[in-house]
Amino acid sequence: MFKKIVVALDMSPMAEEVFKKALSIAKSDRAELILLHVISSEEDNSPLAIPPNIFDLYPAAGNELTIETWQEEWENYLQEGIKLLTQYNQKAIASDVQAQYFQLQGSSGSTICQFARDHHADLIVIGRRGRTGLSEMFLGSVSNYVLHHAYCSVLIVQQNYPPKSS
Repeated sequence: MFKKIVVALDMSPMAEEVFKKALSIAKSDRAELILLHVISSEEDNSPLAIPPNIFDLYPAAGNELTIETWQEEWENYLQEGIKLLTQYNQKAIASDVQAQYFQLQGSSGSTICQFARDHHADLIVIGRRGRTGLSEMFLGSVSNYVLHHAYCSVLIVQQNYPPKSS
């Protein structure tokens, strides 16, 4: 039986499935949900992937990517993260599940593991997009890192793919 469940959420469409699975477990175990969004360059839509000094690296890039533009994108990214967490937090409370949320900056895998340890979680629920090969090597696999480094149990929610046709 679980008492504290850390739910690692990002801004991908998969987050909804991860949340639903965690909410279901929390309801049946009367557990608390701790919703977590890690601000990281590992997330697909993160403005961190574009360094603010891009003109030093690529002077021919043009001037549409200025520091001000990047800062605006960064602020929007932070607000979208809080909006996502707030919506899921409200859904949990509406389902009579105790919940709270946090948005932290750092490397996704290690931040999730350390956060779960610091909050004495006994389960981490995280999604997996199914990256393999080079995309996994270059982009990393947060769920794989968490699975191998978490001190508590980990539930990986697999992205559903259409069945292969014969």
